[in-house]
Amino acid sequence: MRTIIRNLAISVFVLYLALFGLTKAIRYPEPIAAIKLGLAPASKTPDLMPFHIIKGAPSDESAWVLAESEEITEVIWQGKKVTFDEFLSATQTNAFLVIRDGKITYERYLNGKSESTVLPSYSVAKTMTSLVIGQLVDEGTLNESDTFVSILPKFKAGTSFDKVTIKDLLDMNSGIGVSDNYPSGPSGWGVAIAQMYATTDMNFFLNNNRKMREEPGTFAEYRSVNTQMLGLIIQEVTGNKLADEFSDRIWKRVRADYDATWNVDKVGGHEKAFCCFNATARDYARVGQALMNGMPDIASPSWTKRLSTSVVTLDYGWGYGAQMWHPYPGINLMMGLHGQYIYQDKANNTVVVKLSDMPTSSDGISVDVAAVLKQISEKN
Repeated sequence: MRTIIRNLAISVFVLYLALFGLTKAIRYPEPIAAIKLGLAPASKTPDLMPFHIIKGAPSDESAWVLAESEEITEVIWQGKKVTFDEFLSATQTNAFLVIRDGKITYERYLNGKSESTVLPSYSVAKTMTSLVIGQLVDEGTLNESDTFVSILPKFKAGTSFDKVTIKDLLDMNSGIGVSDNYPSGPSGWGVAIAQMYATTDMNFFLNNNRKMREEPGTFAEYRSVNTQMLGLIIQEVTGNKLADEFSDRIWKRVRADYDATWNVDKVGGHEKAFCCFNATARDYARVGQALMNGMPDIASPSWTKRLSTSVVTLDYGWGYGAQMWHPYPGINLMMGLHGQYIYQDKANNTVVVKLSDMPTSSDGISVDVAAVLKQISEKN
């Protein structure tokens, strides 16, 4: 028996070494860390990858005002009238906030989360990245017509990849062949989007994923690689970490109550601009409120218009432009995988924040969730 146990232990050790070598070669975290990342619920992922800190600037003068609490008792969910608690449970909600006229009218935390819990936003990070790009465009540091390789010539491919512009990247119109479609569970870990999410070397990833599926500007499809390239542009032209630029340009200006984090490939490396911004629900609401109210030092009038204007049509038939979704006329929506939403309804002066732990397999449910957010925002 001891011989069997010893041989088994040796076999496991040899297998681990082989997996360690493989993950090293493809620039993945070491095997145990990769498995933890792949299996963890969304709300646990911020601490499973290295990150850069985004400093906030809390202020008593800008503290949230709590208005008289409103009741949300029932909603129409997937064609049926259900209790709001049933909706929150069905969509694995961790935090739900309603801000009306700049005041908190509803605030709920579930599953052990609280006002100070830092939660992931996934693709809400795309809009955060766009805010920095917008400021750099307004300053004249960037033009939307600039090509990616004119700023980062080390990535020249000698193909139509070299023609991809900042505008193409902003509007999911680049033609770069890194799809966001991947199966859930272990079978999905090896596809390109999962590699970009887990990579410990973003330069290595992009160097090996410059293939083109269409010519730039000819076909719109939601592809996260576009936003990652925008993040690399920001780092290159500013000479700073994306987290630091975002802190100075956005987070401190909205008077964020808490520090946020942005996951990176490695400490001192590149932020995963397409996915991995993490903050509290109240601070996400601050950004939504700033955009809806038109804070010019966050987004200029011209960039606010850019964010609010559909350029292409993507999933669900929704409009999209400059890394912002438009599910309904007049509505801006920042949205991320696993059920993260910052819904901005200027006509009703309302922001709704929903942060969740929904599985990857439920990604197509966003059209139903957005319908509930619309009901709440319009008090229907």
